[in-house]
Amino acid sequence: MTRRLIVGISGASGFVYGQRLLQMLQPLDLEVHLVVSKSALLTMACETHCKLADLSALAHQLHRNEDIGASIASGSFRTLGMIVAPCSMKTLAEIATGNAGSLLSRAADVMLKERRRLVLLARETPLSLVHLRNMLSVTEMGAIVAPPVPAFYARPKDLDEMVEHTLGRVLDLFDIDSQTVRRWAGTGSRPAADAGSRSIESA
Repeated sequence: MTRRLIVGISGASGFVYGQRLLQMLQPLDLEVHLVVSKSALLTMACETHCKLADLSALAHQLHRNEDIGASIASGSFRTLGMIVAPCSMKTLAEIATGNAGSLLSRAADVMLKERRRLVLLARETPLSLVHLRNMLSVTEMGAIVAPPVPAFYARPKDLDEMVEHTLGRVLDLFDIDSQTVRRWAGTGSRPAADAGSRSIESA
């Protein structure tokens, strides 16, 4: 079977997570299918210099969010699963309630009904009771809610390393090693600070 992975990008702040995920998947032996919401295009314009054509070049196929008849809308189209990065609260609500009115939410719904892995990088703060209930609902359905929370034990040098570590941990959920995760091995062998940087103790 061709190893396929679906990437959805919705309109929450944090467009870089979807963009960098596509870049990290490029060298891997995966067929990547991409769907981008209309709101995500607005966020892309606000937060990056990226264009839709740039994103399309990073995927094997870009699907229009209005195309409910796309391949990824069917359970017979076999995939490893789907990552929504970032996942807006609107998209989360659609998935939680089965409101599959767009290709992005329909593809996520397919992952749930086929019992495939669905990982949602839910991006919002503070969280309302509605947000929390929707997170509980999708978790009970089998999805994994993975907010992009930085791992400071990895001592990232910059924002790029912080993003890559988070996405590496997401890919771990699919048994895909991105080589971007500084793995914790206990307090006796924690990741060392980069040369030239001050330790917490010496700050």
